[in-house]
Amino acid sequence: MNGFSIKSDDKKEEKPATAMLAPAPKPNASSMETQSANGGSGKKVRRKRNCKICICFTILLLLLIFVVILILAFTLFKPKRPVTTIDSVTVDRLRASVNPLLLKVILNLTLNVDLSLKNPNRVGFSYDSSSALLNYRGQLIGEAPLPANRIAARQTEPMNLTLTLMADRLLSESQLLSDVMAGVIPLNTFVKVSGKVTVLKVFKIKVQSSSSCDLTISVSDRNVTSQHCKYSTKL
Repeated sequence: MNGFSIKSDDKKEEKPATAMLAPAPKPNASSMETQSANGGSGKKVRRKRNCKICICFTILLLLLIFVVILILAFTLFKPKRPVTTIDSVTVDRLRASVNPLLLKVILNLTLNVDLSLKNPNRVGFSYDSSSALLNYRGQLIGEAPLPANRIAARQTEPMNLTLTLMADRLLSESQLLSDVMAGVIPLNTFVKVSGKVTVLKVFKIKVQSSSSCDLTISVSDRNVTSQHCKYSTKL
């Protein structure tokens, strides 16, 4: 008897392996909050740093501008003292008479004073109102108003003033009789101008200029025989 041998194929059909991808983990809510918080804080830090840089730059720029203004103010625009000059003094009217019984002098006197005010600055000079004074042996006997005004840069303003003797000021002056009898009257004219110079529209510097002239008036000739002036300026 012929034997049969049945061969069984134990080999099973191999199935292709399918690669299984692990699902991506879902973002955690707490980690998202942490990342957003870190991003927001970083932006705040950068914003603060930029603000500090801008502030520092602005301060440096302002300091630089201030230094430049100071340099210009004390070099190119350095304030200079105005000069008041009495150019001439003339007798407009003079009448003197003596009453020998009363030992009294009747004196009428008017002087014309030509003066000039020079502004040597590169900017305008504004001065306040003042007066030109006429003195006799230290006593005020007449004055003329000097209105406030402004002089342009590097300009000279001429002025003409009239000083008239106020007769009542000499009623008690005992030396006037001897001066009139001697034929000469000593007088003094004084002008003082005060104002300010504004440099670059920022710095306001006060300045002052004055002039004082000693005069000798001839009674017979009715004119000024001598004139000696002194000038002073102050910042």
